[in-house]
Amino acid sequence: KVKVNFNGNEMEFQIVGTNESDPSNFRISNESPLGRALLDHRAGDTVKVDAPGGSFHVKVLKVE
Repeated sequence: KVKVNFNGNEMEFQIVGTNESDPSNFRISNESPLGRALLDHRAGDTVKVDAPGGSFHVKVLKVE
């Protein structure tokens, strides 16, 4: 599980395999742009996410 700050909003995601992903329930694939970007980061890191709709940044608040 990863808690991030995105545009002033705190959101928590569980990074799972592609077959287990369910974005509507905040279970994102490790192969998605956000999931891939968050791998190997820790609390306090600011991460750039390159998504099809454009790039954005999230700050990692907590990793479980």
